[in-house]
Amino acid sequence: MIDLKAKPFYLDDSQIAWVEQTLADMTEDEKAEQLFCPLLQFVSKEFIDQTLGSYRFGAVMMRVNGAEQTQDACNYLQEKSRVPVLIAANFEDGGNGIMKEGTYMGRQMLIAATDEEEQAYRLGRICGDEGSAVGANWAFAPVLDLDLNYLNPITNVRTYGNDPDRVIRMGRQYIKGVSESGMIYSIKHFPGDGVDYRDQHLMTSANTMNLEEWENTYGRIYRTMIEEGAITAMVGHVAMPAMEEFFDGKPCEKVIPASNSRNIMTGYLRGELGFNGLISTDASPMVGLLSNTVRRESVPDAIENGADVLLFTKDLDEDIRYMKEGIRNGRLSRKRLDEAVTRILAVKAAMHLPEKKADGSIFRTREDLKVVSCEEHQRWARECADKGVTLVKDTVQLLPVSPEKHRKVLLEILGDFDSNDRVKAQFTELLTKEGFEVTEYVPETLETIFQNSAVEDFKKLYDLVIYIGNIENASNKTTARINWHTLFGAGNNIPWFAQEVPTLFISVGNPYHLQDVPMIHTYINGYCHSPHVIEAVVEKILGRSEFQGVSPIDPFCGLWDTRF
Repeated sequence: MIDLKAKPFYLDDSQIAWVEQTLADMTEDEKAEQLFCPLLQFVSKEFIDQTLGSYRFGAVMMRVNGAEQTQDACNYLQEKSRVPVLIAANFEDGGNGIMKEGTYMGRQMLIAATDEEEQAYRLGRICGDEGSAVGANWAFAPVLDLDLNYLNPITNVRTYGNDPDRVIRMGRQYIKGVSESGMIYSIKHFPGDGVDYRDQHLMTSANTMNLEEWENTYGRIYRTMIEEGAITAMVGHVAMPAMEEFFDGKPCEKVIPASNSRNIMTGYLRGELGFNGLISTDASPMVGLLSNTVRRESVPDAIENGADVLLFTKDLDEDIRYMKEGIRNGRLSRKRLDEAVTRILAVKAAMHLPEKKADGSIFRTREDLKVVSCEEHQRWARECADKGVTLVKDTVQLLPVSPEKHRKVLLEILGDFDSNDRVKAQFTELLTKEGFEVTEYVPETLETIFQNSAVEDFKKLYDLVIYIGNIENASNKTTARINWHTLFGAGNNIPWFAQEVPTLFISVGNPYHLQDVPMIHTYINGYCHSPHVIEAVVEKILGRSEFQGVSPIDPFCGLWDTRF
C-alpha cells in the first residue's frame, strides 16, 4: 500500500477519496493510457487531436512554441481531459524551455559559476512563473548530475558542476523557486549521469562508481532531495552495475538501463532511499533504452520494475498496444498498474488540480502572459550573466582589448548550430559599435590566406583573432569538440598563429575547449549563448566590467599544458 498521507504527497482524506474513486472509475485501458507522457512537438488543436487521438494520457510534454499558441494548447488539453493532465517541459534554463518568448536565464553551469544560491532560486522562479503562465505544471528539472567527465557531451553545462555540495545548494534553491509557482519538479537523472563520456541518447551509458563512492556523491544529493520532499524523479538510461550487484549478490554481466531495472528503481530508489513519489523514465525512444531491451517487453517492464510514467513513445499506437498486451499476459501485474496510476493521481491531487479544474483556475489567460520576459526576469538574467562569466586564464595579459590596440579583428564562430548566425551577428554588432573592424572568417574566401600566406602577411592583416566556441550542449552528439577547416594540418582556421597574433577564445557552450586549444593563452567561459551572456562578455573583454565567475568544473581538463 502507498501511504498517501506521507511525504511527498501529504494528502488529506478528501484528496485520498478522489484518488481512490478516480482509480475505481477507470477502465483497464484508461489506466494503461495514464502511464504515458507523449511528446507534443507542435501545439495546434489539429495536431493535438491527430497525435493524441482518443487516448487519455496522464501527462504530456511540450517542446518550444509560441507563448499564446502554447497557452491555448494547455487550456485545450485540460478542457478535453476528464482527469487533469500533467503538462511538462524541460525547464532547465528558463521560460524558454517551453516558449520562444520565455526568459533565457542561463544554463545551470552559468548559475553555478556565480556561486550564489539566489541565482538558482531566481532560475526556479522564472521557470515556474513563466511556465505556469502558459499552463505547464511539471518541470523536468533540476538536473542533479555531476559533471565528472569532461568528455561527456550531454551533462556538461546542463549541470551545476562537479561538487556535490554545490549541486545540493543550487538544486535546493531551484526547487524552492519553482515550487513557489505551484509547479512540481523532477530530480534527474537517477542514478546519475556524468561519470561516463558517452551520451545515453546514443547508447546505454554507465555509472561505474562503487556504492561507497556513489553514496558519497550522487547518493548524498538524492538522499537530501528525497528527505526534503521531492515529489517526482526521472530515471535515466544509465546502467549502474554496483546497484545490480548489491541486490543480486553476483557480478553484473548484462547491460541493464536503470529505466528498466527493478534493482535500481524499486530496490535502491524506493527501498534504500525511501522515495515514495512518482518515478518517470527518461525519453523511452532513446537508444540507451532501445538498444539493450526488446521493445515489446521493455514498455511494460519499465512500469513493472518501478516506473510510474513512460516518457515519450517510439510509435504511439504500438507502445500503447505493448503496454496493454503486457497487462493481459501478466508481464505488467495489475497490482503494479494500480500502484503507478495511484501515484500519478496522487501527484495531481497534491497539486490540487481537480479543484483547480472545477473552479476554472487551471485555465490560463492572456493576462497571465505579462510575466513572460518581464523586466524583473530580464534584470535577473543580466545580473546572472554578469556574475557568472568566467575568465579561465589570461597568461599574456591580453585583456582588456581596445580598438586602439586591436582594431582589425578576425572573428570566427565554431560550431554548426542554428544559433550560429544570431551569436555571430550579436558579437559583430557589439564589437563594431566599439570601433573594431570585424572580418568574419569564411572558409571559402579566406582559405588561401590561412593555407598559403606568409606569416608576416597574416600579421599585417589582423591585430586580434577572436574565436567564439558556440558548440552547444545537445543530445545525439557523440562529442562536443572542435572541428577545424584544415588541409594537411597546416592552416585554415586552426590557431597556428597563437604566438604571432593576439588570440582570444570565448566559449558560449562547452566549457572544456582548452583541451583542443591549449596554445591560446586567453580563454573565457560564458557557459551559454544567451544575449545577456554575450553582452556581459563584451563588457568584460573591454575592461568595463570585472570577471566574477568561479568555474564549477576543471576547465583545464586535468591537462598540464592547458594552464600556460
